[in-house]
Amino acid sequence: MSRSYREQAEAFAALHDGGDATQLADNLHARIHVLRGGGLPVPAMVAAVGRGNAWVCSPRTTYADYAAEEARRLLPPWQARPLSMLCAGVGRLLDAARIDRAVSLNNWGLSTNLYPALDQLDLAGLIDEARTGWPDHALWFRSLNPVHDADWLTALRARGFLLVASRQVYLREAGLPACGRDLVADLRLLQRQDLRHVAETAFVETDYPRIAALYAQLYLDKYSRHNPAYHATMLRDWHRRGLLQLRGFRDDDGQLLCIAGMFGTGTTMTTPIVGYDTSRPQRLGLYRTLTACGFDEALRSGRHLNLSAGAAGFKRLRGATPAIEYSAVWLPPAARASRAVVSLLSSLTCRLGVPLMRKYQL
Repeated sequence: MSRSYREQAEAFAALHDGGDATQLADNLHARIHVLRGGGLPVPAMVAAVGRGNAWVCSPRTTYADYAAEEARRLLPPWQARPLSMLCAGVGRLLDAARIDRAVSLNNWGLSTNLYPALDQLDLAGLIDEARTGWPDHALWFRSLNPVHDADWLTALRARGFLLVASRQVYLREAGLPACGRDLVADLRLLQRQDLRHVAETAFVETDYPRIAALYAQLYLDKYSRHNPAYHATMLRDWHRRGLLQLRGFRDDDGQLLCIAGMFGTGTTMTTPIVGYDTSRPQRLGLYRTLTACGFDEALRSGRHLNLSAGAAGFKRLRGATPAIEYSAVWLPPAARASRAVVSLLSSLTCRLGVPLMRKYQL
């Protein structure tokens, strides 16, 4: 099922407009608003200043805490140690600049935010509404990449936004055939007989806590506590409102073993909810099975697939190509110190971070 950006945003607004982001996840500390000054409903999060916020709504966590953790996990020790020290210094600068005094526009509380075509809204009207509502806050747009969002990047730079590189994501364009040994083998797993496929309409109330637990096993326990800790109630409400498409697999006892939660707007989709029982043997191919769900849905619906970051080799072997993802940041004119810090952050991430991401295929 492919829904437009407007349809998805209206469903989001009905659930969360005016509420607290802890409705979505324990560690999302922000207020949620849906802005309409651009002619489309656009979710926004006004972050709370303080430590412990998930990276999807805290620039401080993204560019200091999470960056240091990723460096230690992914880079050779001789590079990880100095980069971790650099991140600690950046964190102190970001704290001094009150970097989390920010409104994050088009923020759905997900790892990857998808954008409408720029000609569908009045960008100036959207920005004016945000500036009027929070005149002393920075404005952030996350998850912009030059393949799908080139017009947004150009327009925001023309309005004085600074670009800060964030991570390398992997994209598979619509219209590509289901070819390549690895992808074809993965898609065959959707027909496996040792597990029972759970279709979109076959999930029941007791499944949602299990989905949250499977996601936590992978994204919180294995990867990082800086990822959002989503609630079972959020997953249930998003699924029932059509914000998330769910597919999974059960064992013979009815236990859900892996899950893919897919989110799409218009011509692009992503899979922000991924989880599997990490205690089961790798030979079961649970991760391959759940990622095949996203590929299958993209192929069936004819949409681009944003595979987000991580597992670079796995995604490249399945036809995905890398793209650097950016945040675009505007600072109020009076916030000169903050602008200087963000300018430094832009230079560090674009001149140091981007070459490292590309070299190590992060």
